[in-house]
Amino acid sequence: MLHIMIVNHLEIIMAVPKRKLSVARRGKRRSHLAVDFKNVVEDKKSGEFRLSHHVDKTTGMYNGKQIFKPKN
Repeated sequence: MLHIMIVNHLEIIMAVPKRKLSVARRGKRRSHLAVDFKNVVEDKKSGEFRLSHHVDKTTGMYNGKQIFKPKN
């Protein structure tokens, strides 16, 4: 069913759904809109916050190994 609006002597045809959309179907469409939280962890030695599975920029350590020498 199309609805027709008359605005300033112009006919505008609007798209109107034929049936009500269920909550589940609407939720499936919006599922990718959820907030994506970053996995932030506290480093055990330095106490700095960093992303998990990333090198600690202050110490240059990753998985107990020295990856790079930090700048002082």
